[in-house]
Amino acid sequence: MIPMDQQTVYIGQSEKPEVLSLKLANRHGLIAGATGTGKTVTLQILAEGFSQAGVPVFMADVKGDLSGICRPGDMQSFLVERARTIGLEGYGPAAFPVVFWDLFGKQGHPVRTTVSEMGPLLLARLLDLNETQEGVLAIAFQVADDEGMLLLDLKDLRSLLTFLAENARELTSTYGNVSRASVGAIQRRLLTLEQQGGKAFFGEPALVLSDFLVCDRQGRGTVNILAADKLMMSPKLYATFLLWLLSELFEELPEVGDPEKPKLVFFFDEAHLLFKDAPKALIEKVEQVVRLIRSKGVGVYFVTQNPGDVPDSVLGQLGNRVQHALRAFTPRDRKAVRAAAETFRQNKAFDAKTVITELGVGEALVSTLQKKGVPSVVQRTLIRPPSSRLGPAKPGERKAAIAESPLAGRYDKAVDRHSAYEILTQRAEQAAEAEERRQEEEARTKEAKRRQRSSGTTTRRKAPARSRRQSAGEAFFKSALRAVGSQLGRQLVRGLLGSLKR
Repeated sequence: MIPMDQQTVYIGQSEKPEVLSLKLANRHGLIAGATGTGKTVTLQILAEGFSQAGVPVFMADVKGDLSGICRPGDMQSFLVERARTIGLEGYGPAAFPVVFWDLFGKQGHPVRTTVSEMGPLLLARLLDLNETQEGVLAIAFQVADDEGMLLLDLKDLRSLLTFLAENARELTSTYGNVSRASVGAIQRRLLTLEQQGGKAFFGEPALVLSDFLVCDRQGRGTVNILAADKLMMSPKLYATFLLWLLSELFEELPEVGDPEKPKLVFFFDEAHLLFKDAPKALIEKVEQVVRLIRSKGVGVYFVTQNPGDVPDSVLGQLGNRVQHALRAFTPRDRKAVRAAAETFRQNKAFDAKTVITELGVGEALVSTLQKKGVPSVVQRTLIRPPSSRLGPAKPGERKAAIAESPLAGRYDKAVDRHSAYEILTQRAEQAAEAEERRQEEEARTKEAKRRQRSSGTTTRRKAPARSRRQSAGEAFFKSALRAVGSQLGRQLVRGLLGSLKR
């Protein structure tokens, strides 16, 4: 097991040991570098260090390489040599407690949330809606919230949108304009999302975040690994899921100030996908969440190829930094190298801008927060070798870890509760039956009149005031709107990024 004290995570060796203070680990961080420079190993050794210190971790396994954390490492000669070079005593193989997750339920426990819990803001981002379509989606959620109507899965949302389109005229006076064209566009985007795997993501049982925040019997934090190799084929779904998860942590966890160690460390790999083409309003909310979630005891670490992938407003909040090599083949590359170097507290012993392009695999420039939150002088550092396996776990090993997980069976079987789809379907059926009865009544009335005329009977009867009667659909809609007034007292409350507050 890697030797370490209870206040730091050992990163590697420069002219001194480079460590990350657990007390300041919730001040967030950045891991950057070109492909193949060692970012994945840095992720792995940080996850090991946090786990050993009793801090749970969440990380996405984009390439499938991180699953090996659940198995002890093979003491390959280059790893042993690295440990000897940096003076890492007691280096040996070790496995860490891992829980595997998968949005598609193939390589881990299924991860689900409900449409209601995600909210209109993040769903609009996921569907890439324009401003008008986003407004219509917001109306749909408002109607559902006012009615206390649960939107659990995509068929619930589709049913509600159909209801809105059919009653657009009546809705406009209460909620604002509902464009049938916008509803149609949203329905098409939902179909695309369903084809990309969104159908598996929305539903129940929904993820309980406390299942992330656990330690094993030895007091080691659980390493929660999301299988993301297939998920990366739908990058918008990947980015929105992680952003939703971050917002859920922000809304659900209590304020703890600055704890002695984080309650959770959250690694956001391929961070550029979060900010690519994101509207300014969303970036502002992400900045706000990153700034405030520190007080909930959550550390957020963005992992990306280039620091420039992260907006300055967010980058300025990332105090702990590990910068692997960047290449400077083009003017744009050289500009990125210069910008990365300037974010560090400079070391008089070397030029950071030059060193960034010279770093070998497994080397990095490291600067972490010290006492009072002051960043350390940047150091050229040899990253320590991992104790767990480099590379993926074998399919059988992963399967065994899933079967032995304390969460085995909890999320495996999907549940379809009575929700918006069932409510609207039932009301539509009742409306159809009422309409059928009305038509039958009219037919009987006409038949009675015909018989009276045939027999010469002239008894006057008042004609039905059909013009003053509501159709079954109108009656259904108006009764729904009347219910809004009685539902407002238990209206659902949404947080900063639109997710439900419990």
